[in-house]
Amino acid sequence: MKTKGALLWGLNEPWSIEEIEIGDPRKGEVKVRVEAAGICHSDHHLVTGASPMPAFPILGGHEGAGVVTEVGEGVDRYVPGDHIVFSFIPACGHCPACQEGYRNLCDLGAGLLMGASISDGSFRIRARGADAYPMSLLGTFSPYAVVHQDSVVKIDPTIPFEYACLVGCGVTTGFGSAVHTADIQPGHDVGVVGIGGVGAAAIQGAVRAGARNIVAIDPVPWKLEQAKKFGATHTFASVAEAMGPVVELTHGRMLRKVIVTAGDVKGAELDSWMSITAKAGDCVLTGVGNLLDSDVTLTLSMLTLMQKSLRGSIFGGANPQVDIPMLLSLYQNQQLDLEGMVTRTYALEQINDAFDDMLDGRNIRGVIRYTEADW
Repeated sequence: MKTKGALLWGLNEPWSIEEIEIGDPRKGEVKVRVEAAGICHSDHHLVTGASPMPAFPILGGHEGAGVVTEVGEGVDRYVPGDHIVFSFIPACGHCPACQEGYRNLCDLGAGLLMGASISDGSFRIRARGADAYPMSLLGTFSPYAVVHQDSVVKIDPTIPFEYACLVGCGVTTGFGSAVHTADIQPGHDVGVVGIGGVGAAAIQGAVRAGARNIVAIDPVPWKLEQAKKFGATHTFASVAEAMGPVVELTHGRMLRKVIVTAGDVKGAELDSWMSITAKAGDCVLTGVGNLLDSDVTLTLSMLTLMQKSLRGSIFGGANPQVDIPMLLSLYQNQQLDLEGMVTRTYALEQINDAFDDMLDGRNIRGVIRYTEADW
């Protein structure tokens, strides 16, 4: 079928809205009418080259929700009409990682930036006569998507799509970084560095886990105001500004858990995040930087002498088929604020404005909302 999509044709170029062609679902695949797509910093990494893909054009978007319209051969978990959220990392349930309980590290994730479909290694999207590479094998910056069934999760059809889409990446990543990877316990003092969609979810996860003090750090004053609404108890513009107050707040013990959710992680800042982490505490690195950057500043002796831990976290350590419905049930029970995270909605044609707003710190999360005019 022919539809439209937001394509990237080269580094540091704007997104281009133009006609694309999407193939029919093959074995194990479903076609989805996309209703809403989140604007995530990870898609901007495609623009800068921080997350390199093999070739152009790239169809962006990896955070979304919609309705199944067609299923391919062998699909037995979904039927047309099902409401779903895309899981930006597929989870097969059968590979060694999945069998060990790390469904966020499913072996299928190795091909996320390669563009070829899981089912048969072919391409489903073409633009200007060339194969297009969908972000995370999804490409939610289009009103339609054909994806593998391991990349979707069925949800309650009463949940609004513009909120449901957030749990496909940002909310699950942030919330899970707090409750799974950091394993925050009641009474812990916690820091969250970077207050976008992931950071706002991490704060809410810390609240849910029973944290005592939650310190939010971000250079944008408006974002710090938003952080308070999500449960932050103290806010600062930088780690340097937070240092003295954190020493006083914790009686010199510092923060038991520090979760770094900045949209663009720099290795030179690692030592500052570790400096506010307590003895035997954990610094959880959730934000993503340039995949080719290996330069890090870290005082190794203090890592040893204070027995601190530095941990990575992808997708919040979540099991998509379990955590996505769970988070949406928390939203339904008014225990997770998704509505407050959606600052603005956009048409697909406004996608460059949406990214400008994200980069300028004007959004917690921007969402593209598709309408009948798009389908």
